[in-house]
Amino acid sequence: MAHFAKIEDNLVTDITVIDNKDMLDEYGAESEDIGIQLCIGFFGGDWVQTSYNGSFRKNYAGMGDTYDAARDAFIPPRNHPSWVLNESTCQWETTVPIPDGTTENDFVEWNEDTLSWVVTKYETV
Repeated sequence: MAHFAKIEDNLVTDITVIDNKDMLDEYGAESEDIGIQLCIGFFGGDWVQTSYNGSFRKNYAGMGDTYDAARDAFIPPRNHPSWVLNESTCQWETTVPIPDGTTENDFVEWNEDTLSWVVTKYETV
């Protein structure tokens, strides 16, 4: 199955799925252009293929994500104002590492007011 994102004003407003067999060109190869034309025919608008496993266009498109044509990438909304875009992954990140010593049982959250991580330790029972 191939996934396509509808783009309006650079924002993802819809996602649909097209069967791969419906996207084959005259040589039997999958064609993004054919998938886009199917989406336009069914729903109208502008469409871009997205990869469920992030193998192209950096990230799988989500509702409300931005499609950046210059980067040819889907970018999720920014988590916090202080976070910066990682150009390699097109994901938002803090420049402050999570404190050493945290475990998978800890609750870790970003505090934008102090620009630091807050770690709540939980005891396993």
